[in-house]
Formats: sequence, structure tokens, C-alpha cells
Amino acid sequence: MKKSLKDKVSDKLVKAFLKNKVISPIPKKFTKKLSEADKFRKLCESKIAEPIIGFKAGGTFIPLIKKLKEKEPFYASVFKRNLLKSGKKVKLNKYPVGIEVEVAFLLKKTFFSHSGKITKRNIIKYISHMAPCIEVVGYRQRRKGVTSFGDLCSDFGGNVKFFLGQKKRYKKINIGNLKTNITNKKIKQSVNGNTAAVYINPINSLSFILKKIKKDKININKDFYVFTGSTVGIVPILGKGLYTGKIDKLGSVKAIIA
Repeated sequence: MKKSLKDKVSDKLVKAFLKNKVISPIPKKFTKKLSEADKFRKLCESKIAEPIIGFKAGGTFIPLIKKLKEKEPFYASVFKRNLLKSGKKVKLNKYPVGIEVEVAFLLKKTFFSHSGKITKRNIIKYISHMAPCIEVVGYRQRRKGVTSFGDLCSDFGGNVKFFLGQKKRYKKINIGNLKTNITNKKIKQSVNGNTAAVYINPINSLSFILKKIKKDKININKDFYVFTGSTVGIVPILGKGLYTGKIDKLGSVKAIIA
């Protein structure tokens, strides 16, 4: 049976993902509309026989949502190969988008047996831990900048690597108003932020993702992470070296850009 263009293009992007290669930009018909980009992402993810350890929210900065005339953020699966411990190193290709500081939650697998409406109040019982993390965002295509959420969503959500800081048992704090920062002392780069920048707050972002994976009938039958979106915006990577992200009351996390 002859393959469709969508299948052929997805095969190329999946190969680039698995082999850490870069390909030519995929056709705009798969990226211009977020709804089509989401379908393309799911097709690509379905072709990877590797463990999924969680999910990420993308495009959670409300001013950016409005600027790009979108209605909501997007989400994507995070594969085990893309999760690293704090302090590890990543070598970038020539098409990074930036670096972010995020709140990560570890959720119990019992969530997948949850029935009924998902609310910000009733999902709390499924959170076991929280942690600071750094996400490096980029493409596996010869593409620069972001003209639509579809650009990132279609390319595995744009996630290159996640660096996870020390996990702490979840406790009720004002997670929606914590100061954050990311710094590279070597090149004197420092950007401040706040968890309030994350789609109102990280719990709201978490709720958004959980509703999406329930709607899509996803069940990975194990405890899983949710990465809720950047607290500092997409910070450009201006140089190599050690980046340190900090979130008040949660701690710090480090990533080495090579």
C-alpha cells in the first residue's frame, strides 16, 4: 500500500528524533493549525516503541496565546530518553528555541482509574511529589523561531531534554506565586520569573493536561510526570555552560549546555 505524504513526513521526523538528526522543515499544512499539528504529533509518537514517562504543557504563557491567536496551550508526550538528572549535559543542534524553568509534578498511576469530572481540587490527591525542572526547547528541523504553536507541537512538542531537580513530597503551598530564576554566570545571563506566568498557575496547567490525556484515552499504567510550562518564558540560549534554575520553596536544578 502506498504511503501518504503525512506518513512519509512523519517517518522522517521520527527518524530524526531517534537518531538526533536534523531534517528540512516539514510542510506547513501539518503545522499551521494547532489541531492538525496535534494529529501529526500523535502519529509521530505512535511510531516510537519506547517508554513514555510523562507529558508536557507547551504555550502556557497567556500573552503568547493571545499574540498567536490560539485558544489554549498544547501538550505532548515525554519519552524516557528525554529525561535527565539535574547537572547532566546536553549537546544542542543548530536549531534550539530556548531554555525554560518549570514546575514538575509526579502523579500516581491511580489517576488513570479516575472517573468523572477532573477539577483542580480533586486532582490534588493524585500528586505525590513536585520538583523544579529545566526544559531545553528546540526543533529536529532546520527551523528557527516560533510562528505558531503548531511549529512546536508537531515536532514532539519541541522538547529536547528535561532536567529534573530533587523531588519533594507534595504539600499545599501557594504554587501560583513563587519567584523563579535561570542563570548562566559564565556569560552573565540571568532572567527572573514567577510561577504565576504558567497558564494562571501550575495547578491549572496540570489540570489542562490531565483533561487532555483523559479525553485522548491515554493510560501508561505507571506513575508519571507532568511538566507544566515555563515560569520565565522561552529564554534564549546565549552561550554554553552551566544553567541553574531556581524556584522558591522547591529548590534548584542544573543543566549543562555543550
